[in-house]
Amino acid sequence: MKTLVFATNNAHKLEEVRHIVQGKVHIVSLADIGCHEEIPEEQPTLEGNALQKARFIHSRYHVDCFADDTGLEVQALHGAPGVRSARYAGPGHDSVANMRKLLEEMRGQTDRRARFRTVIALIIDGEEKLFEGIVNGSIIEEERGTGGFGYDPLFIPEGYDRTFAELGDDIKNRVSHRAIATGSLADYLRTLYPTKP
Repeated sequence: MKTLVFATNNAHKLEEVRHIVQGKVHIVSLADIGCHEEIPEEQPTLEGNALQKARFIHSRYHVDCFADDTGLEVQALHGAPGVRSARYAGPGHDSVANMRKLLEEMRGQTDRRARFRTVIALIIDGEEKLFEGIVNGSIIEEERGTGGFGYDPLFIPEGYDRTFAELGDDIKNRVSHRAIATGSLADYLRTLYPTKP
């Protein structure tokens, strides 16, 4: 089974991706390779941030790795918070403050359409590849559910009447933006490293 380093310090993302690729790819954390430094995310796009993080780890540790960046893109806010989703309310990763700010910005808006978008940058055997996952949905007017993380309590994906925070990990890990992007990554790895009969 192929081993890849996931260039993230987010324990929720690490757990989610390991669950999604269970039995297909062996995911190693930054702690497993002795990396405890903050990884830069200074680019204006999700693609740029994902590539910057993957290149940072690859150049320092010389390992095959991947990194992701995810944004919530709200139609009425012209795509915001987008690449600034994790720090929407200011420095740090305060999900409660981010959701509070989003609800304030959305007050009085009748167009509640939004989408989650994940971009994964893979560096393997010296080659770079990008994978994308998108889930369309809408922003509700108050938080619902206790599962998930980030904006999950405010986002209802298309085809459901519950938020990501209410759907539970099993459903979310099948239909989410990260699941779609990670599934494309796993499919690509299977073409490179087919399972022997």
